[in-house]
Amino acid sequence: MIIGLFPGQGSQTPGFLSPWLEMDGVRARLESYADAAQVDLIAAGTEWDADAIRDTKVAQPLIVAASLLSWHALRERTAAAPSGVAGHSVGEIAALAAAEVLTDDEALRLVGIRGRAMADAAALEQTGMSAVLGGDEQTVLARLAELDLAPANHNGGGQIVAAGSMEALAALSADAPRGTRVIPLQVAGAFHTRFMRPAVDALAEAAAALAPAEPVRTLWTNADGTVVTSGPRALELLVGQVAAPVRWDLCMASFAEHGVTGLIEFAPAGTLTGLAKRALRGVPSVAVKTPDDLDAAVALLTEENA
Repeated sequence: MIIGLFPGQGSQTPGFLSPWLEMDGVRARLESYADAAQVDLIAAGTEWDADAIRDTKVAQPLIVAASLLSWHALRERTAAAPSGVAGHSVGEIAALAAAEVLTDDEALRLVGIRGRAMADAAALEQTGMSAVLGGDEQTVLARLAELDLAPANHNGGGQIVAAGSMEALAALSADAPRGTRVIPLQVAGAFHTRFMRPAVDALAEAAAALAPAEPVRTLWTNADGTVVTSGPRALELLVGQVAAPVRWDLCMASFAEHGVTGLIEFAPAGTLTGLAKRALRGVPSVAVKTPDDLDAAVALLTEENA
């Protein structure tokens, strides 16, 4: 089974959409996405600097748009396709679109609302996130509990993302658990924690207006790493995910249980295939960062179906 992966916030870099816009039809598709998300995605992906595209209201639609652009570019190259999909955090919206639970237009409207609602929630208190690399997992979790920090992302491969007040994060950096490295993340708030609860209501209201379809390919949830077979249930979990931890570690464990034979990460790619190199050793992967990487993705799918 080859699985398509869709990255989360923080994977974007200035100008990364420029090579994609050289492809036929991409500009028109991106303009449609921009209308749905209410963000100038062309300018954001080609002209804006790192600070501008770090803004939650911009970053989330930009990432989902890029993922779906690269997904469709691959689908146009070959009749073969990943038989399963999963997304990390906001990438789960792109995964729902790839699984045809949502249309692209619905996905971009929803991610625009999600980004704005989470930005508003983040503005209520000064919070942030830091990646904790290495160390004993239980020791790390105990230290986070001492500081009233939440393990917002269990990313696998020895990485947990801590989230909470800036003071607590500073204390974590000053006195980190033995054998760990703490890296502050350039995000606007403590995502996937209680601090995001105000955003859940806004997203739930938007989701209630949708009529999700049943997934056409295997779809994993960040909630607990299980496969979701119901479109309405997948959407419900996506809404709750805003204020709940991302269990990417459990997703990767489930990929292994389902016999994963390859991974294709869609733009802006690199983060999830990097995590998989440690957690899913030996599984071939392709990070589709630019159109030049599409041939390698096609080759991986072709080998699978040979």
